[in-house]
Amino acid sequence: MVRPVNFGFNEQTSANNAFQQRGHESNAREGAIKEFDEFVQLLRSAGVEVFVIEDTPEPHTPDSIFPNNWFSAHEGGTLVLYPMFAPNRRLERKPAVLDFIRKNFLVKRVVDLTKFEEKSLFLEGTGSMIFDRDHNLVFACRSVRTDETVLEAFCDELDYDYFLFNASDSAGNPIYHTNVMMCIAGSFAVVCLDAVKDIDERQNLIALIEESDKEIIEISLEQMEKFAGNMLEVESKTAESILVMSKTAYNSLTQDQVDKIGQHCKIVAPNLTTIENNGGGSARCMMAELFLTPVK
Repeated sequence: MVRPVNFGFNEQTSANNAFQQRGHESNAREGAIKEFDEFVQLLRSAGVEVFVIEDTPEPHTPDSIFPNNWFSAHEGGTLVLYPMFAPNRRLERKPAVLDFIRKNFLVKRVVDLTKFEEKSLFLEGTGSMIFDRDHNLVFACRSVRTDETVLEAFCDELDYDYFLFNASDSAGNPIYHTNVMMCIAGSFAVVCLDAVKDIDERQNLIALIEESDKEIIEISLEQMEKFAGNMLEVESKTAESILVMSKTAYNSLTQDQVDKIGQHCKIVAPNLTTIENNGGGSARCMMAELFLTPVK
């Protein structure tokens, strides 16, 4: 996780991120730092190992708190770097983060997809892609930030299959990142099926999830717009399964949905209101998983 220095409303991303809200910019930096620190403490209290890297004041990177978009780390020692839509988000690929990963974990190869930025083709990490790592399958919804050409390149490099579909919010706008509408966990999936308007695509999405023996927990468009799809399953040091979501997301869920999730794992739900309003991302976006072998 990257602790922010100059977090704030990012004009360069607001054009296609409907989750960003103007009018909450006052004290955004201070509020985000407080929420970040409390989130990290909550995760650590739940037994989750968290590595925190301090951002740098320069270059100015208002969205550095969302590192999952520009890199992903995979079992076997692969690190992937992604092409980013917003020019100021490309600056998040700072040496300090990469040096930390290389110093503490075994990196055998780097797959660099950033060259696609020259062609204005983008794929924003685990924002654009939802991994079913057990079945080497990627779920992704089309958007300006999720291009099929780059998705194919990723899947060729890491030997994944993919299912690409269209999804939109209640206003009909394309959903900018797949991870705001669905979450794939070990034994279940949280997904906003109403966002997938094409019936055939929706049925194919359901079939793929059910084929992997995962229970589908459906959320509404209204719940999705309160970040209820932006969740991530993590494992504690004692192998306890934990589903991380924001308090905003948790408060939008029905008791039945909470009970269903509770049958699979424990819930951790930090308050991330400032970060959500200004950044248009939530709990899942703030965590970049490290499926790498630690350096002894």
